[in-house]
Amino acid sequence: MTAASPADPLPPNQPNPPNPSSAANPPSAAGEPHPEAGRGALFGLTAYLLWGFFPLYFHALGPSGPLEVLAHRILWSLLFCLVVLLIGRRWAWLRPLLARRKLLVGLTVAALVLAVNWGVYVGAVMAGHTSEAALGYFLNPLLTVALGVVILGEPLRRLQWVAVAIGAVAAAYLTIVGGKVPWIALTLAASFALYGLIKKRVGASLPALHGLTVETAALFPVALVLLWLVGQGADLASTAGQQVSGATFLGFGGWHTTLLVLTGPVTAVPLLLFASAARRVPLVTIGLLQFITPVMQLLCSLILGETITPARWVGFAIVWVALAVLSVDSLRARGARPLA
Repeated sequence: MTAASPADPLPPNQPNPPNPSSAANPPSAAGEPHPEAGRGALFGLTAYLLWGFFPLYFHALGPSGPLEVLAHRILWSLLFCLVVLLIGRRWAWLRPLLARRKLLVGLTVAALVLAVNWGVYVGAVMAGHTSEAALGYFLNPLLTVALGVVILGEPLRRLQWVAVAIGAVAAAYLTIVGGKVPWIALTLAASFALYGLIKKRVGASLPALHGLTVETAALFPVALVLLWLVGQGADLASTAGQQVSGATFLGFGGWHTTLLVLTGPVTAVPLLLFASAARRVPLVTIGLLQFITPVMQLLCSLILGETITPARWVGFAIVWVALAVLSVDSLRARGARPLA
């Protein structure tokens, strides 16, 4: 998801901020709604709905294994970004960026963390663990808050502490009743929270399209290595009850090839919609919209025939209580903020 997402995604708490200097969409006065707030909310809703459908999309790539899907997602996302930049003739930002080595290193690290998130998410969906992936994106806001405390030293309000504590109880409960640590959910939540933290520290001034271009370019060698491994038979996938070894890009018909190519725009379009939404609506609105994605992913897991035990439902309920507390705190903080 892009989570996000995901979902791969690049789903909840999307850390690629919009370009604050956009002349086409000047910011509104402090405390006043943006004149295009309704349009921004629609963009945000569309982005999170698209991220929510990611499990069905990646499940449809079943003839491919997770390594091959990850490689194609990187390659076609990079190509899509380059085509958009070429059409818009938007290259002026590139030369100054190449001179900022610290920023490039930070974006490369962010890209590697993002690749972990993408790989685990795709692998989870294709292995029939979509519900655990959804749990990861429910936990993501809580881990983001926790990272803010541990790494950035940010103070927490009382309800934020309560939400994080309830989230910790949920993780402990799921570990106990499941007999193992829910590593898929925790890895997705932690990797995306860490990705957001890195982007906040080193890449906050970079528009979403530019950031994704740099990150996928940094991952280009990784994609080539993954394709080589796939060619060597390191990526096993199951289709029609048979084990498939090796690349599937050209071996399963034109529709399958098309779906792999479309992983590029499927990855980039929700991100760009989110960026458009983020400069038009309050952060509180974005925070509430983000819960759409994991809810839809959970529904997708049921559509795909996954079984969720009663104990797992209880774990989800505990997490939802934590998110409700966090949402109430966000709304109260927003209401208490002066309008001038």
